[in-house]
Amino acid sequence: MTGPSWGPSLRAVTSGSPLVHCLTNIVVAGFTANVLLALGASPAMVENAEEAGPFATVAGAVLVNLGTLSGEREVAMRAAAAAARGASRPWVLDPVAVGALEHRTLLARELLNHRPAVIRGNASEIASLAGATGAAGRGVDSNMDSGAALGAAMDLARESGAVVAVSGAVDYVTDGRQVLEVPGGHILMTRVTGVGCALGAVMAALLAVVADPLQAGRDASAILKEAGARAASPPVPGTGTFAVRLLDCLGDLALEAAS
Repeated sequence: MTGPSWGPSLRAVTSGSPLVHCLTNIVVAGFTANVLLALGASPAMVENAEEAGPFATVAGAVLVNLGTLSGEREVAMRAAAAAARGASRPWVLDPVAVGALEHRTLLARELLNHRPAVIRGNASEIASLAGATGAAGRGVDSNMDSGAALGAAMDLARESGAVVAVSGAVDYVTDGRQVLEVPGGHILMTRVTGVGCALGAVMAALLAVVADPLQAGRDASAILKEAGARAASPPVPGTGTFAVRLLDCLGDLALEAAS
């Protein structure tokens, strides 16, 4: 039976149930955990400074999302990123609101020293992290189309050694040489808090079971966009119903991949 190109990646998640260590923001932690559970992964939100580093060494992959920072959470993020690199665990950097706020921009650039496997953000965040001028968005909102940040994403990928994923109406995933486009999804995905942040977690889940970060980034984007398109199928739901439908559709995709 021929299935979607991302089918084997999702099947590897559902069969392997990778442990994904998420240091993410308080607004989206529950939704992120439910997204990972729907796909068959095992989420853990260990973000205290004493445990984040040791836990990163036993997780299949790590997500560091800068959404809501605090002094202790920053210590934990530094520890987790350093420990993940030391233990050869892949990790994802989601530089939320980088460019709009100087402190988190400096933190994100510091974390790059620990060599994330994937950097995922919207166009303004990626362009700002790459050092482009005039790219700062409004907090988590981008003022750029994803395609406008593609050059900056390629530069950042070459400089950091990471795969860079730019989210938007079309997602772009690049290692600095190749560029993969992922269209699809639905506008309602931008109306529910946490969908973009959850994408970073899905990328981490795939990194735990897929050897190629470029493939993991592309497949994660494609899986979430497919679920979003299905969740918005007529009759088009309101945002609350859409959020629940999205989880249901992710679960359906996981069952289809496993069959």
